[in-house]
Amino acid sequence: MNAPLPSDATANAAAITATPTMSGADYRESLRRRKPVVWLDGRRVESVADEPALAPGVNALAYTYDFARDAAVAPVALATQARRGKVVPRMLHVNESAGDLLNKLEAVRLLCQETGCAQRYLAHDALNALAQVSARLDDAKGTTEHRARFDAYLAHVQDGDLALGIAMTDAKGDRSRKPHQQAHPDSYVHVVERNARGIVISGAKAIVTGAPLMHELLVMPSRNMGPEDADFAVCCAVPVDAPGLTMVTRPAGRPGEKLEHGSALFSRKYGQPTAVCVFDRVEVPWERVFYAGHPDEVEHSQVLTYSYATHHRHSCIAARAGFGDLLIGAGALMCEANGFPDPGAVSSLREPMVELIKIVEGFYACGVAASVYGTPDPLAGNFMPEPVYANIGKLLLATQIYDMHRLAHEVSGGLVVALPGPDEDHNPATAATLSEVLRANPAVPYDKRIEAARFIEDLTASYQGGWYSVISLHGGGSPAAMKQEIWRHYPVGSKVELVERLLGRGVLHDEARAITRNRQPGRCCDQGCSAPGQAVMVEMPSPVRKA
Repeated sequence: MNAPLPSDATANAAAITATPTMSGADYRESLRRRKPVVWLDGRRVESVADEPALAPGVNALAYTYDFARDAAVAPVALATQARRGKVVPRMLHVNESAGDLLNKLEAVRLLCQETGCAQRYLAHDALNALAQVSARLDDAKGTTEHRARFDAYLAHVQDGDLALGIAMTDAKGDRSRKPHQQAHPDSYVHVVERNARGIVISGAKAIVTGAPLMHELLVMPSRNMGPEDADFAVCCAVPVDAPGLTMVTRPAGRPGEKLEHGSALFSRKYGQPTAVCVFDRVEVPWERVFYAGHPDEVEHSQVLTYSYATHHRHSCIAARAGFGDLLIGAGALMCEANGFPDPGAVSSLREPMVELIKIVEGFYACGVAASVYGTPDPLAGNFMPEPVYANIGKLLLATQIYDMHRLAHEVSGGLVVALPGPDEDHNPATAATLSEVLRANPAVPYDKRIEAARFIEDLTASYQGGWYSVISLHGGGSPAAMKQEIWRHYPVGSKVELVERLLGRGVLHDEARAITRNRQPGRCCDQGCSAPGQAVMVEMPSPVRKA
């Protein structure tokens, strides 16, 4: 387990002071020092930090930096990287225990309660996967160079407190064809040249969340590669302003909507842009290349994609739990504003509210189970979430995100989408009438009722609400991919052999038999579990957040 951090605010503040973490303001300045090529709505962005259409994304990333400096949440926001002997931001930590997995889960949930989707946790997921594949490569080759290269990069990222974007999803072209079969080879990022200095890469990554807001991109393969696709099995780190890299981005959130009126919509404050990243003969020095399509490396692309997916699905569980917390709170506020100050006393409101709670805490519980049953990688040593629970949790949230929206709508009523626009709140001809006729609970002012309704609309029935739905469904892989992983890892064989034993069949285990191939390894061993009485999660001071 990571060494416990002090729980009192003074000691926590001292630990933070000794940690090289940037503030949110520092992060904004760091963006101004970089000059990436970013296109947005047909125009070149001069300064990412000062671009209004990207402001909600900058705000979200800046919050993650201030979060890591907040003494109230230091036990989960920071971690002790024992292998380096220093305190580092949780989002850049390589897990060393099941407790680390639990604390990462809690940290991501807290971040997403504030921001909706603070995508910086992707860096954590990718770094943990890179640690595992680096160890695999060295073990296969009988070398130490891959671990050394990763360790040097990890120190670079942690000491610089960098924001890393994950460039994984390729454009892919014709989905029925493998990378080397594509009519246009740039459908996948690939190596076009190797020389003494490093490699040169070209191609496109189609969905890179937060790309223009990052310091560097981690380029990773999006699928398993065979020998014929060796040039496409490339993993490396690229600065966002590297020559030859162009990012074509969407706006972040809803930055331009009615800024002059009242309280800002949630997604006017926080949001995430996604970008297509085009690499045109981008040079990458060897010290930033983790593997580059050599014949003895290709097979390890599977390790990276599988490890990253497992870590990322575990993080997604926490992210959507934070989003779910927003819906639960907003739903209760709407019940109160509609004239039902105690939703629990009305079955038509209590039941959908409990259903919403059940969904959110149900998939979050899978994340907790995946943490508690996490095991150390046999070569790298970092802890991996248990894959069945991680995939079940992600599958539940992916397929129930629409139910979460529906339930929030059910308890809120039609005002969520039927309200007049915010301009009418300030129209002398209509404002007074609307404030009278659209008021429900005498104890809740009209503006407070309308504010809650527009908050739910923003999260569930707007462009941004649609973004949350689609990214929940497909982010980290499609539901089909999660079902495949669940079936691949679930110990169906143990259940079959249980029944055969009860039936008195006396059938011996047969490794060639499909339905008994996977068996339960046992949950009562020391490996991956905590010894009796051992705390696995750092206790949070109370109160968790400042007023």
